Amino acid sequence: MDAVDAIVVGSGPNGMAAAVTLARAGLTVRVYERAPTIGGGARTSELTLPGFHHDVCSAVHPLALASGFFRRFELRERIGLVVPEISYAHPLADGRAGIAWRDLDRTADGLGRDGAAWRRLFAPLVRRANDVAQFSGSAVLQVPRHPLTVARLGLRVLEQGGRGWNSRFRDDVAPALLTGVFAHAVRPMPSLATAATGLVLGTTAHAQGWPIPIGGSQSIIDAMAADLIAHGGQIVTGTEIAHLGDLPPARVVLFDTSARALARIAGELLPERYRRALGRYRYGNAVAKVDFALSGPVPWRNRDLAAAGTLHLGGSRRDIARSEGEVAAGRHPGNPYVLVSQPTPFDGSRAPAGSHVLWAYTHVPRGSTVDRTEAITAAIESHAPGFRDVVLASASSTAEQVEAYNPNYVGGDIASGDVTVAQLVARPVFSATPWRTPARGIYLCSSSASPGPGVHGLAGYYAALTALRDEFGATSSPPLGRTGAGQLP
Repeated sequence: MDAVDAIVVGSGPNGMAAAVTLARAGLTVRVYERAPTIGGGARTSELTLPGFHHDVCSAVHPLALASGFFRRFELRERIGLVVPEISYAHPLADGRAGIAWRDLDRTADGLGRDGAAWRRLFAPLVRRANDVAQFSGSAVLQVPRHPLTVARLGLRVLEQGGRGWNSRFRDDVAPALLTGVFAHAVRPMPSLATAATGLVLGTTAHAQGWPIPIGGSQSIIDAMAADLIAHGGQIVTGTEIAHLGDLPPARVVLFDTSARALARIAGELLPERYRRALGRYRYGNAVAKVDFALSGPVPWRNRDLAAAGTLHLGGSRRDIARSEGEVAAGRHPGNPYVLVSQPTPFDGSRAPAGSHVLWAYTHVPRGSTVDRTEAITAAIESHAPGFRDVVLASASSTAEQVEAYNPNYVGGDIASGDVTVAQLVARPVFSATPWRTPARGIYLCSSSASPGPGVHGLAGYYAALTALRDEFGATSSPPLGRTGAGQLP
């Protein structure tokens, strides 16, 4: 094919964000995707039965409304997003449940004598939620715009990331509710990385909420693809790029791939020292996933759970910490942490009338080949007696199969790199511009680069802005919405 200004390898949320940004700057842009459809970690497919539409990877998007890229792109005006009143919930074995409402005060009121402690933990962060989002969504080595907010967040991370993490609470519901969010980091607890992850996600839960896209996560990708094509971009699917020689000439190439794939594809164009640094980049533990087609809603014992878009199962704070420790030790827990999303109460387009889809995953050791359908089903059944009776069909993916589906998820690591403090500071290398490689015109724009995992598009956006500065002399960022001009951050 003919030469273009810019090529993006990979069509996940970050790759598409990069492509949109470059095309909006007036460049000719082409996206290459190895799979027959675009989307990466934001695809929606019929995985079980005809008419049942499942999110293949991500389902609920805590960072979609907080993301600086998606705000500029005006995502909320382009697609339907439902924001449940209950961001997430956490049932316990005796039928009680912690409920994280979007309304912080309502959440605190439901947590009994720990309500005031919950309010003190989150209120200063929720009041400055945009500042929290700006800091967490930027390269760590950049000077924070709001140092007082960063200090408040940091003090809470130190508290909840250390041995004194229970000192704030007196009962068991609030710490379990918090730990369910911490476990999104797929790491042993307590740790600074899990606390940072959970507190940022918890802040978005009480500020913007955790939205669910109408029609599935694919709608996010489709909106970006439509914008790219409207601005002259091209998308080539079913084409795997094994090395740079597979690509036509371009001034810049951006990789929405793992750091490992970048090293393999770019090869000797990258200096040996940088390749060694990429080789030291570590991948975390993994997920095993099950999608269910249901004849009716999940029969939760605690009826409040039916109104939650996301649920965390796994018991008390101590139980979840124990199960995450087992995963880190290479074992499959008998009482696993399970993350559940139930989109159809909010989006009836996902399944035939009266039917439902349910999305669930659990954490497993990296590279696991174990099918966890029974473990996940049993965990749900323990809080929803009769769940097995409404299951029409299920589709399971082991960690090994998760990687086969998307090679960016090395060993089944959906974060595309271990979420540690070191790898949040140096992602994938220690640099104020971690998206730029030492090879001219080559950039990394995936979750393996800062600011890390999540459907936010920011790694792609920042990589594109860096390329525009470096190679095209841009001094302002292109407008991404319907009107208005941008300024480089």
